[in-house]
Amino acid sequence: MKSSDIIIRETKQNDFDDIMTVERRAFGSEDEAELTKNLMADSTSKPILSLLAFDKHKAIGHILFTVATFKDQKGSPPFYILAPLAVIPEYQRMGIGGMLIKEGLRILKKNKAELVFVLGHITYYPKYGFIGNAAKFNLPAPYLIPDKVADAWMVQELVPGSIQKYNGQIACCKAMEKEEYWRE
Repeated sequence: MKSSDIIIRETKQNDFDDIMTVERRAFGSEDEAELTKNLMADSTSKPILSLLAFDKHKAIGHILFTVATFKDQKGSPPFYILAPLAVIPEYQRMGIGGMLIKEGLRILKKNKAELVFVLGHITYYPKYGFIGNAAKFNLPAPYLIPDKVADAWMVQELVPGSIQKYNGQIACCKAMEKEEYWRE
């Protein structure tokens, strides 16, 4: 497989089964598939950015970005939370996840998003520009992240200077408001 064989595009309504298959296969359980289904149906997560990666006609990866705001504030600037990122097992460690991240960030930047957050693996996401421990920039997660894994709550600015421009606790959509989603 060559990276030029991979096509990444925004999802359509008829892609739902492919999205669920990718999520189930990537994580080996229903948990992330159920979370993804709930996130995509949640009106408070909109606007979302949902991308699928294909090798020919086979769906092999999915990424979802949901809108985020400041807790207890109206009119927050455009922030997003990346969750989940999924690649089916036989295509993992081939750069598909990175391709999905880069394309998602490109689209979000074009759409005037300023910051993107992720709670994830501390050696993976920094390869794509995420900075660990977003709380040190006065941008704490929706739920307390223990100090020993503080670097797992990451931020990336899509507009230079955005990290310094904003501060406040980040709020997620209702579907993600469960403390168990905020453990790394």
